[in-house]
Amino acid sequence: MLKTLQRREKHNKAIRVGLVGAGAMGMGIAHQISITPGMELVWVADSELSMAKKAASTTRGCQSGVDANILLESIHVEVFIESTNSIQSALSYCESAIKSKSHVVLMNAEVDLAFGPYLKKLAEDHDVIVTSDAGDQHGVLATMIEEITLWGFDIVQAGNIKGFLKRDATIESLAHEAAIRNLNPVQCCAYTDGTKLNIEMAVLANALGYLPTDTGMTGPRAEKVSEALDLFDFDSYPKQGVIDYILGSEPDGGVYVIGKCDTEVQIPYLKYYKLLKSDQGYYYLFYRPYHLCHLETPKAIYHAAELGEALLQPWSGRITDVYAYAKSDFPAGTVIDEGIGSNIVYGMVKATKDAPSQVPVVTLEIEGEKPQFRNSVTKGQALTYDDIYWPDTTLLDKYNHPDNLPSK
Repeated sequence: MLKTLQRREKHNKAIRVGLVGAGAMGMGIAHQISITPGMELVWVADSELSMAKKAASTTRGCQSGVDANILLESIHVEVFIESTNSIQSALSYCESAIKSKSHVVLMNAEVDLAFGPYLKKLAEDHDVIVTSDAGDQHGVLATMIEEITLWGFDIVQAGNIKGFLKRDATIESLAHEAAIRNLNPVQCCAYTDGTKLNIEMAVLANALGYLPTDTGMTGPRAEKVSEALDLFDFDSYPKQGVIDYILGSEPDGGVYVIGKCDTEVQIPYLKYYKLLKSDQGYYYLFYRPYHLCHLETPKAIYHAAELGEALLQPWSGRITDVYAYAKSDFPAGTVIDEGIGSNIVYGMVKATKDAPSQVPVVTLEIEGEKPQFRNSVTKGQALTYDDIYWPDTTLLDKYNHPDNLPSK
């Protein structure tokens, strides 16, 4: 990868990149592209022009603007990076990028989950690639899983490592913590209540065919990642493997994979390599103690532009989704202020076949007039379509596009 990019740099054939979203992550991506050989940041868009200009300043000659759609139409790029925290606007940008023959890298797990199947089909129709980013947890897991599978292991569990979980967290209760971490309080709420974790793992599930064994996964507590080998009943798992997580362990922020290998010739080698093994049987732990988000984005850019392949996309279709649950008791008429990072709802992953009438949390992320409850709801209640009134059904209708629905 590095040598190929260095050759591109030498021959003035850098991969031309456009970026939308110049928040904390977008700024990091802009910087990373500016120092990566063989890549050139051509323009940056953000709804706040000052932010777009700041990110664009990392690269001489980089343009800036407030409307990614206009920039996509006027200045062609090989790769477009979606790094906003929106869904509706992000979908529009991705559609424009694909139709303008740009590959798309999604540093936006929400739009990835909400419209991954539709965008995959649209990209195929226009002979470009749409892919998840390489540096978020699901992207890192995808890379690990490919390598572990190549070694001849069966994938038993793809696991995330969550530091803290509070389902009924509110934006106000996290304001101080968000300020310390330089995070938007809404984003911080989505992390704390588990919605973000569930979205990331659902994206992975829809790519590789893994399902959770329970709504929201099981998430047992652990002090160390090595305990994952003995906290789950691997023998009861389906052959395809599952998604799950452990809670509170070190290293916080990492990911892990449980693989199985019972080939006799391999066993003494694996013992010699000191690979951690479960007492249950031939289950082995692989883990990475970090994920580096923007640092790894160039890898996804390279795979799309140079190799013409996705690191991760919903190859298995929409087999899971993240569904909305009430954070507390609410009367009819309560406005759902946000879908993701909300004071009102949180999201948990579940197989789509088991949730025909439940509301996907992404459909509540409306940029205009907000949805509200038709009926009173109770804390922990699984929300159904009968419970919600959408003043504007544009996003819901797009979610239900034939190319975006689960396979029959």
